[in-house]
Amino acid sequence: MNDSQKTPKTSRRQTGGADKQPAPMEVLRQARTQLAELTGASAEKVTSFEQSEDGWSLEIEVLELSRVPDTMSLMASYQVDLDPEGQLTGYRRVRRYERGRSDAHRPGGR
Repeated sequence: MNDSQKTPKTSRRQTGGADKQPAPMEVLRQARTQLAELTGASAEKVTSFEQSEDGWSLEIEVLELSRVPDTMSLMASYQVDLDPEGQLTGYRRVRRYERGRSDAHRPGGR
C-alpha cells in the first residue's frame, strides 16, 4: 500500500468517519449496561454526566439490595469513568444508602 492509499483513512478519522465518537445518549446507555454487567446490580439512573478531556465521567445510582418495603432497599452511587469511545475504564462506589433516606447535608443531593 502506498502513501496515497493511506491518506483517505487519516482524512476519514479527522472528519468524523468510521471513528466518530458516540453521542451522549449512547454513552449513557453504554455506561449503565457496562456497570450493571460488572457489578451485577441494576443501574437505575444517571445523576451526573460530563465530558472531560479524557472521556466521560458519570455518577450512576444502582439498586444493590431489594427489600420490602421498597423504601428500605439498599442503593448505591457509583462514579464511572469512560474513554472517549464510551468504554468503561474504571468505577468506584462513592456512597451507599437506603432508598427512603435523603442526603440533605451534601450539596446537590449527592
